[in-house]
Amino acid sequence: MKTILSIGAVVALLIGGVWWTNSLAKSDPDVLARNGMHSHPTLAIYVKGEKQEIPANIGIGATHSPMHTHTEDAAQGVVHLEFSGMVRTEDAMLGEFFKNWGKDMRAFGASMHMTVNGVENTEYERYIMRDKDVIELHYE
Repeated sequence: MKTILSIGAVVALLIGGVWWTNSLAKSDPDVLARNGMHSHPTLAIYVKGEKQEIPANIGIGATHSPMHTHTEDAAQGVVHLEFSGMVRTEDAMLGEFFKNWGKDMRAFGASMHMTVNGVENTEYERYIMRDKDVIELHYE
């Protein structure tokens, strides 16, 4: 009888622990997705009015970064966000793309102005990219 009660207690604790962990993850504002994310924002960079090319295959190499560009649509500025598992806000930030690229986001010019979907935005590196966003960076 003690064995059955002990097993029951262990099972109850395991189920409670899983439920508690899941409820914490659901209420965590830093979690964008728990089961992966696949989105495609676009990025355009202008230096003194001249559009800059965003190279193909950023984040693709010996290790494949979930945030990357492809040959077929890099010229249009498409950034691929292809995450599996849990995705946190910092994973999808614009600054992470520049880190993958090996560029300093602020190195393109003295002053920077950013719009997202036509609206001014000052989050810059901390901006969380979302599917179909149109992000423009203008430098003087």
